[in-house]
Amino acid sequence: MHPRRLLGVFTLCLAALWGASAHAAPKTSFNICWTIYAGWMPWDYAQARGIVAKWAKKYGIAIQVTQLNDYVESLNQYTAGQFDGCTMTNMDALTVPAAGGVDSTALIAGSYSNGNDGIVLKGAGKTLKDLKGQNVHLVQFSVSHYLLARGLDAAGLRERDLKVVNTSDADIAGAFATPKVQAVVTWNPQLATVAATPGATKVFDSSQVPGEIIDLLVVNTATLKDNPALGKALTGAWYEVMATMQARDSAALTQMAKASGTTLANYQAQLATTAMLYTPAEALAFVTSPKLPETMKKVAQFSFDKGLLGQGARSADAIGVGFPGSANGNAKNTKLRFDASYLQLAVDGKL
Repeated sequence: MHPRRLLGVFTLCLAALWGASAHAAPKTSFNICWTIYAGWMPWDYAQARGIVAKWAKKYGIAIQVTQLNDYVESLNQYTAGQFDGCTMTNMDALTVPAAGGVDSTALIAGSYSNGNDGIVLKGAGKTLKDLKGQNVHLVQFSVSHYLLARGLDAAGLRERDLKVVNTSDADIAGAFATPKVQAVVTWNPQLATVAATPGATKVFDSSQVPGEIIDLLVVNTATLKDNPALGKALTGAWYEVMATMQARDSAALTQMAKASGTTLANYQAQLATTAMLYTPAEALAFVTSPKLPETMKKVAQFSFDKGLLGQGARSADAIGVGFPGSANGNAKNTKLRFDASYLQLAVDGKL
């Protein structure tokens, strides 16, 4: 048979299979991954205390929440379809799954960095301008890179004035402990470790660009649409833990601190530089604010400038980003969506 004819038959067979799968029962077992960060420790607590299981059971589904050790690897595994959801920042949601063609929904905006990400120098370096000529270690193309760009803008510098050295988040504290590494950009808990190094100075942090580095739980849009129970269960579980944290439950916070490898005092210090959106009403106001689309425009422009929106991207608007009642970018290529519907259910007490 002619190859093209064979391809046509194969395509028809696939179409038939897809048609059949469209009428199949919705998926009921889900996997979510997370990595250690102050604003994401509640997921470990929710899993360990059976809170996720309780909410999943309420909606007739099963949810497994798994910790991964490397943040970038968690993004890659989610994008590859090995997980149904993953904790990530707004920029990484745009530049990894969305840029990779995976339509994703920001289900929960749990917090934003308000000092949890920072630029640290040691030795003679005491100001942002001292970055000039330095090798700066960070997770390349992550929010650390974005924060560096914002800091350089404030100092009247450009990235060409220094050299970026790609370093895993798991290795960055160890690297800073060596004599040859003088400058790093990182997030907590690594930030707390490097900032405490004798002779170190934190010269810029995310509190100077509030609301721009957002800590999300992102889920696959098609999976969520297929079974909205996933969104309801995850949202319900999250805000149950948020109520516990807002009440300053010492046992809960101690468990989160231990799981992140630090003390209660250190974890509370990290939370002090994390703007937690403890209530669904706070998160709803944040997601529906006109500031969010403006923030994502800045993020998209940085991402385009760094070539992170894909080879075919001709502008910062190449990828559409949806918001409640508005959108940025190419509406025909919407791959990231900030959803407010599940937050509204939580606000209305309908979960």
